[in-house]
Order: sequence, then structure tokens, then C-alpha cells
Amino acid sequence: MDESCELVAADDVKDSPALRKPHALPVWGYEALLVLAAVIWGFGTVVVKDAVNVFPTMWLVGFRFLSAGILLSLVIAPRMVRSFDFGHLKAGAILGTFVALTYLFNTTGLAYTTGSNSSFLTATYCVMVPFLAWMLMRKRPNRFNMAAGVLCLAGIALVALPSAGGLHLGLGDGLTLISALFCGIHITLIAKFAPGRDMLVLTALQFLAAGVVALAVASFMQEPPSLSLLADPDMLGSLVYLVVCATCVTLALQNIGLAHVDPAPAALLLSTEAVFGVIFSIMFLGETLTPLMLAGFALIFIAVLVSEWLPLKQKRPETDL
Repeated sequence: MDESCELVAADDVKDSPALRKPHALPVWGYEALLVLAAVIWGFGTVVVKDAVNVFPTMWLVGFRFLSAGILLSLVIAPRMVRSFDFGHLKAGAILGTFVALTYLFNTTGLAYTTGSNSSFLTATYCVMVPFLAWMLMRKRPNRFNMAAGVLCLAGIALVALPSAGGLHLGLGDGLTLISALFCGIHITLIAKFAPGRDMLVLTALQFLAAGVVALAVASFMQEPPSLSLLADPDMLGSLVYLVVCATCVTLALQNIGLAHVDPAPAALLLSTEAVFGVIFSIMFLGETLTPLMLAGFALIFIAVLVSEWLPLKQKRPETDL
């Protein structure tokens, strides 16, 4: 899984004066940055899938986010000093806990399902968010959200339907869906905590909190990894990719892109992460897609578009007046 679930909610602060900057690139250039972030996250599914085969999953999550938090904190040290206060610390701790839960379930689930299933089932958080916002923030979902929910459930049923017949949701698929739920809660809470706070500082604190929580859980649930794993060049390369590229670099790409691209096309571009995840899983993990799975993936992808794009398209004429 990737950090798209963590920062899609940055659209809520897109109109902040701090994010209104002159276009240094044409709009298509910023759109390309969002696609590049989606590509990196999509390949990250393959990297994680390979890593969890030898590295304890919970320790992997803890190491990834604690390292990313330390690295990002060092890069934005002046902003950390300037903006650090109890409000940022409290919000970061709460959000970081849900980040940890999201990735603990997602990474563990990836050990029991395919990279393709993981990529698409994770994307269901986009459909869950409106309903979670209704529960937690009293924001009623619209007809597009309801239609997307039906399409998403139908798609999940097709993905979970084995070739022998009968509905069966595997352990890995179930854990992945639980992770998508925590991801949706995380996004909803970002909308609550983000206003008035420095998003980069808040993100760094989330990473640190997520790393601490994940390592605490790992210490009770799993044996620590052997230090010899860190001496393996392939494993070390995977860890560097996850920490630097799939966490810190993509954060910068997405923040820059969201500051200059309208929310509707931005959501569409970021949702292609699931498509790239499947493509890379087929290319590098030797996975195959059945016709039923392909139909299910298509329905889930359509559900994401219906939930994220149509409501914004309907509002656009009003905002252009």
C-alpha cells in the first residue's frame, strides 16, 4: 500500500494561501508529477510483496515509517522547530496511530493475497470516505457515493469469487479491506485536523508516531528480524525504496501536484496507482488475472471514479460562476 490514502485529503487544504503559488510548470507537468507518484506507489506494492516474504511484516512497517519520519523531520527541521506545538503533536499521534493500523493490516494482508488484489482492494477507501464522513462528521453522502458503494461491493464479490464457484473472501483480502477502512478513517480525520496546521510537519509527526506504534505491536506479536537481513543488498534496496521513494519522495510529488491541479483530475490521476500495481504485479510477480477478477477490478475502478469525480464535476459549473 501507498501514502495516497494519507494525502488525498490534502485537497481539503488546497485553497490555503500557503499553497497558492505561481505555475512554474504547465498544468500537464503537475499532472505528470501525480502520475509519477502513482507509478512509484504501484511499484511499491511489488517491493512490499517481495519484502514480506522474508522480513517480518510488522517490523517492516515500523522500520519504514520510523525511518521516513526521522528523514523527513531532518529535511524540514526549520519548519519542525517553527511549527511544533501540542496541537501538532496530538493530531500527529492520533493520525499516526491510524496510519500504523492501516499499514499493519495492509502489509500483513499482502503476505496472504496477490499484489493485484491488494492494489485494487486498497483503493476501496475512496468509496468508504463519504460514509465515514457521515458517521464521524455528520456529512451526508450523495447519490454518487451510494452508487459507488454498490459498484464497489459488486467488484469485491467478483474479485473474491474463486474459479470453482462460490463466494470466498480470503484472509489476505479481508485484512486488506480492514486496512482500507482504517485508511478511510485516517483521511476523514485529516480533514478535521489539517486546517491551521503545517501539513509537512503534521505528516512527519504521523510517520514518527506510526513507526513507534508499529514497532510496539511488532515487539509483542513477532520475533525481531535477523540483522543479517539488513546485510542482504536486495533487502536493503527494498527498504531504501520504501522509505525514500515510496514514502518521502512521493509525499513531495503529491503535495506539489495537488497545489496546482484541480481536485477532480488529481483524484483520477492518483487512483491509477491501483492500475500500475496490477501491471507491475503481472510483470514482476508472475501473477495472472482471471476474467472474473478483471471484471471485478473494472467495477472497483469505476466505483472510485463515480465516488471521486462525478460529484466534483457536478459542482464545477457552480464554482465557475
